[in-house]
Amino acid sequence: MLRRLLPLLVFLALGGLLFAGIQLSKHENPQALPSPLIGKAAPAFALPNLLVSNTVVRNADLAGTPYVLNVWGSWCVNCQEEHSVVSAFAARGIVKVVGYDLKDDSSDAKRWLTQFGNPYALIMADTDGRAAIDWGIYGAPETYFVDAQGIVRWKYIGPLTDDIIATQLLPLLPANRVTR
Repeated sequence: MLRRLLPLLVFLALGGLLFAGIQLSKHENPQALPSPLIGKAAPAFALPNLLVSNTVVRNADLAGTPYVLNVWGSWCVNCQEEHSVVSAFAARGIVKVVGYDLKDDSSDAKRWLTQFGNPYALIMADTDGRAAIDWGIYGAPETYFVDAQGIVRWKYIGPLTDDIIATQLLPLLPANRVTR
């Protein structure tokens, strides 16, 4: 009798574990993946400026200024979805918004910016994605906030929305306005 009930008991036990896992994860935000960079210095980088030939953007160039780093690519459908939100946010002039063009052909990226507009104060191009590893970038879109001391204070994975900006990003920003 026990041999007949054993598969049923195992099935019920596994089903119970699955149900418990689903219930426990209902309250988690799938966009809120932990980042080991939060509270630490932003990684050093030296990447080409997408729009200014023969110019390199370094983290030292951004020292002393808080900035929002928005990871995007012309190949990224969700980046197009969030672009109007990023553009509207950048236009408010609250903080410098820096573009991070990930694994993109520069001509495709420039064409994309011509088509949809350029909200960025400057744009770094990481064509091979190597610097992205240091940032812990999974893909695009992703957004970071780095304070004036160069400390990463926030990371968001996925397309930004007005609600995310209002509830998560704006409370972290300094009170003073920074021009583009």
